[in-house]
Amino acid sequence: MRTFASDNNAPVAPEILDALLAANHGDAISYGDDEYTHRARAAFQRHFGERTDVYFTFNGTGANVVALASLLKPHEAVIAPASAHLETDECGAFERFAGCKILAVATADGKLRVPDVAAAIGHSGDQHHVQARAISISQSTEFGGVYTREEVRELSAFAREHGLFVHCDGARIANAAESLGVEPREITADAGVDVLTFGGTKNGLMFGEAILFFDPALHAGAAPFVRKQAAQLASKMRYIAVQFEALLVEDRWRRYAAHANAMAKLLEERARRIPGVRITRPVACNAVFATLDRTAIERIQREFFFHVFDETLPEVRWMTSFDTTPEDVTRFAGAIARGCTAGGDR
Repeated sequence: MRTFASDNNAPVAPEILDALLAANHGDAISYGDDEYTHRARAAFQRHFGERTDVYFTFNGTGANVVALASLLKPHEAVIAPASAHLETDECGAFERFAGCKILAVATADGKLRVPDVAAAIGHSGDQHHVQARAISISQSTEFGGVYTREEVRELSAFAREHGLFVHCDGARIANAAESLGVEPREITADAGVDVLTFGGTKNGLMFGEAILFFDPALHAGAAPFVRKQAAQLASKMRYIAVQFEALLVEDRWRRYAAHANAMAKLLEERARRIPGVRITRPVACNAVFATLDRTAIERIQREFFFHVFDETLPEVRWMTSFDTTPEDVTRFAGAIARGCTAGGDR
């Protein structure tokens, strides 16, 4: 069954599966002291700089938690958009594990801007209040938008002035970089980001995320221990590492993301022509947001699975992935058209 609910629903990319099978021979030293993990770390260092300190985890929630918990003390807080995955979809994992607070900022498009951060960093030095110590941005955002290099640089410069770390939840960093036509390094390490969680699961991997600290001194040696305590240290780490090595070679990360983005643009073009559908947000990556009649949504969902993003409107989110085909989009657009026209105009 083809779905348009999430790129998490997609299968494993063939090249990634081949890499897993190739690694599945003989023994390998456990807990990351194996040749596959060494090569994957080196691949990340080629992309992001030789000082990049790399830690592999099982999933995105674990990566975000470990990254931030390695930097913050329990009385400190991270500023994030109210729509951030860290705030809305991780079941309070960071707050429970780290004992830190998330200072959620309401934004219209899921982006943080300097005035948002400035308004959230009050009470500095006041023992009655948590102390803001980091900001967290998502690339791409939960609304499908992207931060430009200039926007990231502006936020990072403000963070430096006020002693804040900058964390980037890069679950879809490949889609954002491809949308902007840049290397991931240009909108992260080179733009002042301190730590990036580099997504793999949403871009062709079976499982696995990578935490990249661009200055190892920032976590002061804490990251290995935090990862272990967070139950994110894989004993058979080669099976995470080899996937990232395969993703990074021959720019596969870019090819997978470019295709997913292109399929979203194609879906947007098709959906715009359908009476009753209103595209609600700019399509920058692999997400299309739209409003339509509730009964139409119900009819379409009988044929294709997808999520209602905002029940109050209602606004839906349609996601594409590396293996979405133009034929899939055509069939889905047909289902949308049938769902919107069945029962007459509304």
